[in-house]
Amino acid sequence: MPVKNPFPLKLLPGAWLGGIKVQSEAPLLVGGVWYIAAEAGDGWTCHFSPGDLLDANYLTADFLLDGKHLGVFLITLQEGEVGPAFGFSFGLLNQCQARLRMPLEAVRQNRWRYEREGALLKPTCSGERVDLAKVDRVTFSILRKSPFELRWCMTPLVATMQEPVLLESPKLPAGPLVDEMGQSTQQDWPTKSHSRQEVTSRLRAQSQAAPAQAWPEAFSRWGGWQAGSGQGGRRLKGTGFFRTHHDGQRWWLVDPDGYLFWSSGLDCVRVDTEAAVSGLKTGLSWLPAEQGEFAAIFENHRGLEMVNYLAANFISAFGAQDWYENWAKIALAELRRLGFNTVANWSDWEIARQAGIPYVRPLSNTYESLPLVYRDFPDVYHPDFPEIAAAYAEPLRETANDPAFIGYFLMNEPTWGFAQETPAAGMLFNTLQSYTRQALADFLSKKYITERALSEAWGFQTGFAEIAEGPWRHPLTARAQADLEDFSSLMVERFFGGLSQACRAVDPNHLNLGIRYYTIPPRWALAGMRHFDVFSMNCYRKRLPESEMAQISKMLNQPILIGEWHFGALDAGLPASGIGHVKNQEDRGKAYRLYVEDAAAKSWCVGTHYFILYDQSALGRFDGENYNIGFLDVCNRPYPELAEAARLSHERMYAVAAGEATPYADEPEYLPLLFL
Repeated sequence: MPVKNPFPLKLLPGAWLGGIKVQSEAPLLVGGVWYIAAEAGDGWTCHFSPGDLLDANYLTADFLLDGKHLGVFLITLQEGEVGPAFGFSFGLLNQCQARLRMPLEAVRQNRWRYEREGALLKPTCSGERVDLAKVDRVTFSILRKSPFELRWCMTPLVATMQEPVLLESPKLPAGPLVDEMGQSTQQDWPTKSHSRQEVTSRLRAQSQAAPAQAWPEAFSRWGGWQAGSGQGGRRLKGTGFFRTHHDGQRWWLVDPDGYLFWSSGLDCVRVDTEAAVSGLKTGLSWLPAEQGEFAAIFENHRGLEMVNYLAANFISAFGAQDWYENWAKIALAELRRLGFNTVANWSDWEIARQAGIPYVRPLSNTYESLPLVYRDFPDVYHPDFPEIAAAYAEPLRETANDPAFIGYFLMNEPTWGFAQETPAAGMLFNTLQSYTRQALADFLSKKYITERALSEAWGFQTGFAEIAEGPWRHPLTARAQADLEDFSSLMVERFFGGLSQACRAVDPNHLNLGIRYYTIPPRWALAGMRHFDVFSMNCYRKRLPESEMAQISKMLNQPILIGEWHFGALDAGLPASGIGHVKNQEDRGKAYRLYVEDAAAKSWCVGTHYFILYDQSALGRFDGENYNIGFLDVCNRPYPELAEAARLSHERMYAVAAGEATPYADEPEYLPLLFL
């Protein structure tokens, strides 16, 4: 009997989308074709018979991206013309061969992101769950690009049963990708450092100048509002720790001495320019021995080999014994110079603690030692959850009496929050058996009493035993989704409530700063957030959305803290701008001032924490992000336009928050987003 679908199965373009063009130039990849895209959305589609992909395990192709800027690509698998569609996006490093090895199990939507591999960056799932037995088309298109044409070489997209071989020695048509200081070799820009000696001289001068750097004069010893007009210097009861306060008009934080406090922070105050070099070592201009003077630059991130060029630059300047001490002195001096009063998330917070500078800290997701029911959501009805929550909170004991410690984040951007479905719905399709799934069955049995009533409500024949365990194959009706949303609220309540209670038992003195949700959360997730002292979210918009966030603050009776935001440009030698995109460094400064001062004027906002201190590596960090979003580059060179803007905003942020000054309003030109 002939095999219906012999593998590998080539998925060749059947219809073109947008203005994509095919070039006849000889390809750099065997069997490849050169393409040019002018706009996002350009691409092609391929149709096939439903079920053709059912026995396949991977989609694969090789790529080589020309030019200097990031391109982000999207593969879409869809059930018919109007059926559900699954998305899989990824970016590419320029001038370096990459290999896609997309696992088709991803269509289950139980993972948000897969690990980067070499020059293939941040493989990410989006859209809906699809059934490969019903998928009959694939679309390959451009998701995001720079203002310039996108040109790449690509071999045919192939479906295969066998796992494709990992690419270890990529083609490098333009030679090495980064120089010995960690800068891109593919680009030139005005502030590029030209030698190791230049970098060493700069670092030594910064170390000598560090003691002279100071906060704005109006700041208290904790960065609160100690002097100024109006409310400046108004002192409330000092408790020895940071706390929240509503004065009848707006929310504030209050510093340990009782002064009003608005938190302007920098994330990742650490030696944070790690480049993922696994599969890319042939693209390095310089790589020392792993033992010896430069041993500290080598790290490992979940199996990925990493090289920290910033650390190498400091070691070259100060030696293997003294480099970190000098880095810490310079970094904290830079925060004082810029007027930041908070060392924010993912930082080496111990240096802030030693210096008496306000800081926050994240807690590790040790709760994932429980079985996970959907993405990173744990089995919160598991009998071990209280014990694991207690262990999760235990690290807070070491800072429980530190007045410089503002508070802690429970987690960051849980990946179940990126899904289009609720955690309960995702659990049904991905977890055969769990305590939480049994709790769902119990919840529904109390609501509907009989299986007949449940089946009538959900619109198909089912029972409590089928909900409690085993494969789930029923499409969900609107009524079923509504019930799963209600139970998801209970899951979130139990999750956040259990962790928060455990943290307060260990540390009753400091603020629970929430989970840094990646956007405005859905209503079903909000109930569990009432356990926080401060609602935190990451907000990559031009400015904060007034009506939605004011409503959340009122509903939870909590102030709001922004945990992440940034703006970048393409004029500083990095392939991508970041999630916020403006045309140059001057406009980065304008965008910074507009965001911070607009946020300070919001009565419910008590701070903004900028992501991040340093630019990301031109090679990409662990997941591939390679953005111009720092206040400093990999050679510790400041961006003066951004630095000046930050200082100006921080000197007047308290007057703006009190309504005594008008927020900055010179809006820059915002460009189409270019990020992974």
